[in-house]
Amino acid sequence: MQITKDAIIKALSEVYDPEIPINIVDMGLIYRVDLDSKNNVEIDMTMTTRGCPMHSMMTYAAKKRVEKIDGIGSVKVNLIWDPPWTPEMINPKIKEQMLKNNE
Repeated sequence: MQITKDAIIKALSEVYDPEIPINIVDMGLIYRVDLDSKNNVEIDMTMTTRGCPMHSMMTYAAKKRVEKIDGIGSVKVNLIWDPPWTPEMINPKIKEQMLKNNE
């Protein structure tokens, strides 16, 4: 069975930043998802800051969630810092909702 990139993104959207109640996809922490013909996945992700104490836990959670997809091959998650994350990377719909909640 061929896995789709959308299925991987959907799975990653179930992983939440522990400090902010927003999933890692909507936060803009996922930079790249590559999927080969054998359903092996390589993901590039970042953190909000280099000093984030949760980077190991979050990359592990992302890897484990994608591994639960039926028929998935190997999963590799790379933690990268370039380009640096900025708040502009947050999904605009989520940003709008956050602003409404702060009114």
